[in-house]
Amino acid sequence: MSEPLLKVEGLKKYFPIQSGVVSRTIGHVKAVDDVSFEVNEGETLGIVGESGCGKSTTGRMLMRLLEPTEGTITFKGRKISELSNKEMRAMRRNIQMVFQDPYASLNPRHTIGKILEEPLIVHGIGNAAERKKKVSELLKIVGLSDFHAKRYPHQFSGGQRQRVGIARALMTNPELIIADEPVSALDVSVQAQVLNLMQDLQKELKLTYIFIAHDLGVVRHISNRVAVMYLGHIVEIADSESLYEEPLHPYTQALLTAVPVPDPDFKREQELIQGDIPSPSNPPSGCTFHTRCPFKMDICTKEVPAYFEAKKGHSVACHLFNEERNDINPIN
Repeated sequence: MSEPLLKVEGLKKYFPIQSGVVSRTIGHVKAVDDVSFEVNEGETLGIVGESGCGKSTTGRMLMRLLEPTEGTITFKGRKISELSNKEMRAMRRNIQMVFQDPYASLNPRHTIGKILEEPLIVHGIGNAAERKKKVSELLKIVGLSDFHAKRYPHQFSGGQRQRVGIARALMTNPELIIADEPVSALDVSVQAQVLNLMQDLQKELKLTYIFIAHDLGVVRHISNRVAVMYLGHIVEIADSESLYEEPLHPYTQALLTAVPVPDPDFKREQELIQGDIPSPSNPPSGCTFHTRCPFKMDICTKEVPAYFEAKKGHSVACHLFNEERNDINPIN
């Protein structure tokens, strides 16, 4: 079996909490706490969870826009978590990001043509004529026209701006694109257009995606595999079909009950998660989900659950599940 395109091991990001005149550190916000996963070439890995679970922080660490506190990030066999700033700048030619807010991520003082040309200038790709041709090609690929290059971001709709954001990410011919909630700010009809565009581009350009979102319906539509995050941890990871048909972790099960079903006569007993997500500066002991879990046991408050592979490609961290399936061996 070939090596994964991206491998993440033990990734952590702790933000210091400072107080007083001398800014003394009195604690840490554990935004991401020991996250590991792999992404294979050509697939889409979806990362889902509530707001504040660490999804976007994880995405930004993969780009080294945020420096990891601990852990390693390996891209095509090279540990990018150990690269210098200059080496990482060159590596970003192969790893690009599409941001959540398509307006805030585009410079309002620059034309679309200049915004799209900038990555080529930064990486020293082509001359002026070649760059202009590349801008024209990418605009057409994402469903826009040549004359749009002379316009400014405020002259576009939200969906058009996100198309510009996608075009900018593609300018350097990257292999991996990290999409951080790329459709959450768009209308539902426009969401479908952008998602279909991303899928078409993936097939045409042989792209690999990490798709970060809180909308499980959107993630199911575009992802091959899905990782579920809660309070800085991945609690379950599986292929899309297995996760949606047979969710194992109580948190995943509760999330799926909140997905609307397009049938006015459909009724189901909704499993609500009790309480609010705990503070990442003071996470619960043991299983971090135990304060809200309807199946809580004594062991949940004391021991961090081991990460188990329930079946091939479907892993979960839950004491309840492991107790019921004692034939399963913990992942080393």
